Amino acid sequence: MNISTAIILGLVVIVSLYGVVIYNGLVNLRHNVAKAWANIDVLLKQRHDELPKLVEVCRQYKQFEQSTLQQVTEARARVARAREDHDVPALGAAEGMLRMGLGQIFAVAEAYPELKANEHFMQLQSRITALENGIADRREWYNESVNMLNIRVDEVPDLIVARLFNFTKEPLLRFSSAEKADVDITALFRA
Repeated sequence: MNISTAIILGLVVIVSLYGVVIYNGLVNLRHNVAKAWANIDVLLKQRHDELPKLVEVCRQYKQFEQSTLQQVTEARARVARAREDHDVPALGAAEGMLRMGLGQIFAVAEAYPELKANEHFMQLQSRITALENGIADRREWYNESVNMLNIRVDEVPDLIVARLFNFTKEPLLRFSSAEKADVDITALFRA
């Protein structure tokens, strides 16, 4: 074997090994995105199971705003559909609606001293608030994982390996500015 053949063979081996390292890094990032989504999914399911209990406790107070309860019920159904379909943009919109509805329930509950004193309501409120905080943390980790994957899919030389093996960008979990706005508590009490 002459020296030029050995050099070419050495370069092919080095490039191949580098390609394997890139491929494995992309696989790792894709699995991190899937894991982050699964973590969000678990918390969404837990919250999905808790919300009917909260709505039922509120319904027991006849004068409690039925439109607020209806909004939460509809938003809950939208979140469930988006979660099952793995539709990240739809999930972001549905999550915003649900968070607004929950904020309204907790704000309106202030006007009902018996409801606020109800131990079951307080436990559910505490549990759902903890789940909301967990979802926010997991959403941040999901977006960070997606961002890392998307950067690698766009960078050279990772771009070449990503295109060869069909690695694609993933959507970030986003919320519109209207969905991120604070609930206008004064308006709730005027109604």
